[in-house]
Amino acid sequence: MAGSKPFRFKQFTVQQDRCAMKVGTDGVLLGAWAPIDHNPVSVLDIGAGTGLLSLMIAQRSSAEIIDAIEIQDMAFEQCVENFEGSKWSDRLYAYHASLQEFTEEVEDQYELILSNPPFHSEIQTGADPQREMARQNLFLPFPELLEGVSKLLDRNGIFAIILPHKESASFIELALAKNLHPIKLLAVRGNPEVVVKRSLIAFQFGSTGCEHKELVIEHGRHEYSDAYIALTRDFYLKM
Repeated sequence: MAGSKPFRFKQFTVQQDRCAMKVGTDGVLLGAWAPIDHNPVSVLDIGAGTGLLSLMIAQRSSAEIIDAIEIQDMAFEQCVENFEGSKWSDRLYAYHASLQEFTEEVEDQYELILSNPPFHSEIQTGADPQREMARQNLFLPFPELLEGVSKLLDRNGIFAIILPHKESASFIELALAKNLHPIKLLAVRGNPEVVVKRSLIAFQFGSTGCEHKELVIEHGRHEYSDAYIALTRDFYLKM
């Protein structure tokens, strides 16, 4: 099956043969970009899939606790496998639960929360059925996601997410209702000629002012921009 081979990064390998949602550019962008200047000690990855985001944050930070929640059976098992196979296994913990279940059970709060949610609005008819099913099964409505984040995020913590750009304005409005304000926004284009497709957004409680930037991934086929190389070079083997 195409895309089932292990994805090798510079410091870790992601097994993905049992995960419908494979390693992709979205996850790598979020894992590399998510703000860690506040030196988070505890991190939560919502809808972890293969565990990619958690592994990237383990490489980038000295966070002592990196918890990952995953509701799908096979993806959860794969996440555990990837954590156990990494050199940061003593800091990585996977939980087989929905966000709602996890929120009810856990009293801890996190200084960094990450989510690369399935984009329900982008399901294509006739796409890979397994991938399509995963997206539908894992779909977490934005209000429910933000409800969980608002309870689990430390008062001084940061919540970072990647979204289809067309949904970013409505997501920000929902977040503001929870007193979560955007502090950083990165608009991503595949190349200079196309429209912005993704938005990476970092939120904090009660903050004012947001830093807006734009990233172009490549100028031509496999001619990656300096900014994209700088962002991802610690991870991709060939950067």
